[in-house]
Amino acid sequence: MKKEEILKALEELRKGKERKFNQTVDLIINLKNFDIKKESINLFLSLPHKIKEVKICAFLNKKIEGIDSVTKAEFDKYKNKKLLKKLVKSYDFFISSADLMPQVAANFGKYLGPLGKMPSPQLGIIKEENEVEIKKIVKKFEKIIRIKSKEPSLKFSVGKENMKDEDTAENIITAYNAILNALPKKKENIRSVMVKLTMSKPFKLEI
Repeated sequence: MKKEEILKALEELRKGKERKFNQTVDLIINLKNFDIKKESINLFLSLPHKIKEVKICAFLNKKIEGIDSVTKAEFDKYKNKKLLKKLVKSYDFFISSADLMPQVAANFGKYLGPLGKMPSPQLGIIKEENEVEIKKIVKKFEKIIRIKSKEPSLKFSVGKENMKDEDTAENIITAYNAILNALPKKKENIRSVMVKLTMSKPFKLEI
C-alpha cells in the first residue's frame, strides 16, 4: 500500500461536505476466504500517532495521585451492580497491578471481559506500582487500538479529521500491515480496503 495513494484519498475525502464536528477517519478491510467461525483476528495495535484521548482506570493496592483508580479496599463496594456497570462504562480501558489480577478477574471480569476491557498481559499489567510506571502504560494506550473480527469486515478508527494527513496515512499503513501479517492467507484474505470519514462514503484504496 503506497503512502502517496492514501494521501490522495484523504485529500478527496476532505472535499466532501463540511461537518460541525471533528470526524473520525475509519479504515475498512473487507475479508474473503476467511471463516469467521474458525478463524479470528484479535490484535492490540500500537499506532505511530495518537488518535484520541482515552480514559483509563487502574486497579491498585493504594491510591496514587493523578491516577484514576479502584483500590483493593474498595473492591467490595462494586458488588453493587449499578456501581459496577457505571464504572465499566466510564472508562475506555482498565489496567491492574499484577498481584491483584486474580481478584480483579473474580470481582470485575464478568463485566469487563465481554467488552474487551479486562486488563491483559499484552497491555495493562502493572509490574511496579508507582506513578512513573503507571503513567508510562497510560501513555501507550493513547496510541492503541483493538481490532477484533466479529464479521468478515474489519472497521476501526485510524485518525481524526483535524490530524495531519501524513500522520493518518502512517497510522493506516501500520494498521494494514499488522492485519495483513495476522491473516492466515495474508493478501489472499483481503477483498478490498477502504477509507472514510464518519459521514462520508468510503473511498477504495489499491492494495
